[in-house]
Amino acid sequence: MVEAFKVPEKDAIRVAGKALRESTAALIAKMGVPQEDAELAADVLVTADLRGVDSHGVSNELRVYLQRYADGTQNARPQMKVLRERPASATIDADKGLGVIVAPKAMDIAIAKARETGIGVVTVMNAGHMGMAAYHAMRALPHDMVGMSMTAAGAQVLPTFGAEPRLGTNPIAVAAPAGEEQDFVFDMATSVVPVNKIRNSQRMGTLLPPGHIADATGTPIMEPMLAPENFRLLPLGGTREQGSHKGYGLASVAEIMCSLLSGAGFATRLPRSHYRHFLAAYNIDAFTDVAGFKQNMDEYIRDLKATPPAPGHARVMVPGQPEWEMLAERSEMGIPLHKEVVNWFRGACAKMGVDSAI
Repeated sequence: MVEAFKVPEKDAIRVAGKALRESTAALIAKMGVPQEDAELAADVLVTADLRGVDSHGVSNELRVYLQRYADGTQNARPQMKVLRERPASATIDADKGLGVIVAPKAMDIAIAKARETGIGVVTVMNAGHMGMAAYHAMRALPHDMVGMSMTAAGAQVLPTFGAEPRLGTNPIAVAAPAGEEQDFVFDMATSVVPVNKIRNSQRMGTLLPPGHIADATGTPIMEPMLAPENFRLLPLGGTREQGSHKGYGLASVAEIMCSLLSGAGFATRLPRSHYRHFLAAYNIDAFTDVAGFKQNMDEYIRDLKATPPAPGHARVMVPGQPEWEMLAERSEMGIPLHKEVVNWFRGACAKMGVDSAI
């Protein structure tokens, strides 16, 4: 984790994942969400925290979700409707259901279809935020499938050379099962960083590295500085010279697959709260031998790890490895929550009559 986004131990309170999950589920259930759905939402959030994806965990997302339920932006008891369906595909209207609840259910549909046809793809419109994209892709792993998830959010990211946002952070995640090695899990925003990492930096008062954001005019900020209140997110690469056109292109692909393919429209034509999702499962057995695939994955991962490191670096890691290592560490030591988050969480629990985990 880049130090600018890491909670300093002096400002952190360590919380056990199980206790945090229970209190988080209780808070969400207080908004009228069915208990099973509240527990699913809490699992998505706390799994992000355990894996070190603090930008998409309890620290940032929970208070947003509670507010959106309170103001009616999010539907606590949505009636998901299948708009179009074929044996290997479906399009779903989520009825303003929260994405951390809707997306796992959509992935389960994709998995069921992949079991029968080899491939399952589900697009979702009219939903809320899906949290950590990797959670939904990883849902395919126990079924010997490769999982993929994408989401298209409200316009916050500049196109290359642009002065006004036209794209969401539009993350892409892919998870593939291994045998003896930890599963391969790739999850990235198509912006340099998601907006919540900037919010984390603002909360902690840390300097942002160069090229992470642009100023209000769209000019990339190329020196370390505190994040201003008014900023723009840059596509992955930051500047054209550093390949921002590739991040811009990937964000556009996610928009097409999530938004246009679901028939929803696209970011600048939709309310900020209207997220679109893409969930896919690929049944390995439909393509190749499962045991052979996992053996090859093990060998591939080991080959990557065996790469000689460049001067000044201790090792080469594979996608997902930092998160697996963080999961092991935080499962034992607890999740470090910033003191501001702890104060907010305790206040929310007291206000809503929930036993606090902290």
